[in-house]
Amino acid sequence: MCGVIGIFSNDHVFRDLYQGLLAIQHRGQDAAGIITYDGRFHTKKGNGLVRDIFTAEHAQRLTGNIGLGHTRYPTIGGGRGEDAQPFQVNSPFGIIMAHNGNVVNYAELKRLLFEKYHRLLNSDNDVESILNVFAQELADQKARKLLPEHVFKAVAGVFKKVKGSYSVVAYIAEQGLVAFRDPYGIKPLVYGVRRDGILPSYAVASESVSLNIMNFGEIKDIEAGQAVFIDQSRNFHSRRIARRPHSPCLFEWVYFARPDSFIDDANVYRCRVNLGRLLAEEIKKQNLHIDVVVPVPDSARDAAIEIARKLDLKYREALVKNRYIGRTFIMPDNDERKTSVRTKLNPIAGEFKDKDVLLVDDSIVRGNTSRAIIKMARECGAKHVYFAAYSPPLRYPCVYGIDMQTRTEFVARHSDVEQIAKKIGADRVIYQTLDNLKKAVRMENKKLKNFCAACFDGCYVTGDVTPEMLKTIEKERKAIQEGQLELNI
Repeated sequence: MCGVIGIFSNDHVFRDLYQGLLAIQHRGQDAAGIITYDGRFHTKKGNGLVRDIFTAEHAQRLTGNIGLGHTRYPTIGGGRGEDAQPFQVNSPFGIIMAHNGNVVNYAELKRLLFEKYHRLLNSDNDVESILNVFAQELADQKARKLLPEHVFKAVAGVFKKVKGSYSVVAYIAEQGLVAFRDPYGIKPLVYGVRRDGILPSYAVASESVSLNIMNFGEIKDIEAGQAVFIDQSRNFHSRRIARRPHSPCLFEWVYFARPDSFIDDANVYRCRVNLGRLLAEEIKKQNLHIDVVVPVPDSARDAAIEIARKLDLKYREALVKNRYIGRTFIMPDNDERKTSVRTKLNPIAGEFKDKDVLLVDDSIVRGNTSRAIIKMARECGAKHVYFAAYSPPLRYPCVYGIDMQTRTEFVARHSDVEQIAKKIGADRVIYQTLDNLKKAVRMENKKLKNFCAACFDGCYVTGDVTPEMLKTIEKERKAIQEGQLELNI
């Protein structure tokens, strides 16, 4: 998962881009970048957090009323600073682009673009493949001035060639701002309007909270397979180009999105409260003696409060989070995840001593964080430690943009709940059911009929992910982690 922003404004956009990126910093802490336009492109990228990359000097240099921003989350391990988004090509017109997602056939596209179109992809970042396919589709139309039809035709060409998940924002120099969402709408994307001049300002972002903070209103989701084009005269054009079953990623509501965001018109906070209410019923069936409910901060808090309320149990914030430590799930490598758990969380020993404790977390992926937290609780004197996850067991690789692409990474891969409990050191593990996860989201938006739940059930919604492809992705990921990968063109 990454975070993207695109703005076509009446004033310089750097301040808005900076504030908007801070609002979606949780979507990626590996790297960030901004490109603005004032007749030429101005670029700043770097590894690390938004606040550490951009300075007052950059605010002076990154001028223009149009710009894109991005926070990077590495789906294949650590990244080089030059691999940070947005990316740029000079022809046709000059295009900048950023995206959130993961291109499944990146290696295939890299070879195609070089052999057929003599376009060299010079990074390991899959947005470069989308950008070059889009640029080639525009170039093939030989338009001197772009019309909406040209843009929509180019997006249709992307949909035909690019496989996987992608929510994209781009700017074509002196032509307009473009945004589109893959045919299944796996990753979120919204747009909003700010009526602050004779012409309206427009913004596109991964989450609604980013638009809220930048004072954009009239917020709407870009639909699955839809493209929008805001031309130089600030006219708004939209078209649904591909019609597939809209299948948003369930993990957005489980973990990635901020609780104050709306993802596909379903508020994340209320979904997590629903998840807590539904999980309470599963916990009740276990007939456990529980003295206290303790959330693993921060994402599990909303569900844990509701669990305690429904089961009439004490609720305690007994794990204190160091808020200057990043989210462990999106650390670039496993060693960083392991070493960051204790520096990130510290227990209040008295809340665990001689008690039967129910720990609540959003999910159990590799089991390292869960194991470390349970160990801390026992060291504080807990009699029994039960562990509840408000998502179902994660068992299958994600190829659409979450950093869990190999089967061996899942503690639940070939294990039942008793075996999982033993692996992480818990007295009992209780999971949410997949049906209840879907139900919790539909309670906030009844129109959502389909979801991407591939990491839970192994069903890949795009229909083009083969066992051979999974093996190739797993092999490539392991090679990248070991510094051995070469993508031959």
